[in-house]
Amino acid sequence: MSSLHKSRIADFQDVLKEPTIALEKLRELSFSGIPCEGGLRCLCWKILLNYLPLERASWTSILAKQRELYSQFLREMIIQPGIAKANMGVSREDVTFEDHPLNPNPDSRWNTYFRDNEVLLQIDKDVRRLCPDISFFQRATEYPCLLILDPQNEFETLRKRVEQTTLKSQTVARNRSGVTNMSSPQKNSAPSMNEYVVLPNGCEAHWEVVERILFIYAKLNPGIAYVQGMNEIVGPLYYTFATDPNSEWKEHAEADTFFCFTNLMAEIRDNFIKSLDDSQCGITYKMEKVYSTLKDKDVELYLKLQEQNIKPQFFAFRWLTLLLSQEFVLPDVIRIWDSLFADSSRFDFLLLVCCAMLMITPSQTSARSFRKPRNSKTHSSLVAKDPCLEEKPLPTPVPWLLGS
Repeated sequence: MSSLHKSRIADFQDVLKEPTIALEKLRELSFSGIPCEGGLRCLCWKILLNYLPLERASWTSILAKQRELYSQFLREMIIQPGIAKANMGVSREDVTFEDHPLNPNPDSRWNTYFRDNEVLLQIDKDVRRLCPDISFFQRATEYPCLLILDPQNEFETLRKRVEQTTLKSQTVARNRSGVTNMSSPQKNSAPSMNEYVVLPNGCEAHWEVVERILFIYAKLNPGIAYVQGMNEIVGPLYYTFATDPNSEWKEHAEADTFFCFTNLMAEIRDNFIKSLDDSQCGITYKMEKVYSTLKDKDVELYLKLQEQNIKPQFFAFRWLTLLLSQEFVLPDVIRIWDSLFADSSRFDFLLLVCCAMLMITPSQTSARSFRKPRNSKTHSSLVAKDPCLEEKPLPTPVPWLLGS
């Protein structure tokens, strides 16, 4: 470890040991990259995402309260409905019109159950493909949720719901317009290599934890529920917290990820709501702002894109909506997010990063180049690396990117 790196760690520790965290100083340090040693990145992200307050003395009580609240969410939205489902229709004489599966009332328990299944099936499909080039999400977590996996429990878990034949018979996809498409898969089709095998009872993979986080979020936010792409937002957050070297905090990675994800989504959720696209908080406005920013920084490139009729929708939609999580390998995404979370005008900074990406290789700028996948060879090298990602400098392809 270099002396410079040791000095940076000491700087972070000095800021974080104060009774009241100096937020501006923490932002300034974090913008240039957060070391992962000692769980510094995990702690800084929780502060920068407003999960932890600036007063250190209140951390213990707030964490205990929030983690207990998350446990209550699990009881109310997974365990209790699972018990109710197991008990519905146990005895035929107990079945009434109100709790019959064919009851057309949209507010009936069965209709709620079926709607939840549609959301769950799409979440399950997406989280199984999360970061397919690394094995982390496929591996078993060291801290499975005992509330869910207790062998004494006799209720329908999310895993059991997904395994039901009625769920396997159709593929469900819900887009940003709120339209649900269902299609039947081909018979005898070979399973996708990207779909992880479910672990034995008593164990659960990291992707199952992410699935549970997204399902709880969808239940608590019915106005937006779950939209494809949210899994790419929660993935790096969970990875960072689940690899925290502090085992006491690592044990609660699920609950901490849920609340940090919820806070982050409060800032970007408008990107996932199609009815807001053309408003000033919608994704269309933000995509156009990428081009207006590019025009200020590089008018020649801007005119070239206009001449070739390359719309910002071709590339900026995914860049902005998923916070670049699909454009870089995981270590680089985490490093970029250090700066993104640290910047007080974080989404203005995101626009500058998008412009910088366009300006790095202007000679290769074409509609085709925006569809190139991530470098999977580089990405796969993560399998052999220590989970604690080394601190990396943020590339500075243009001089104004990290300017004041």
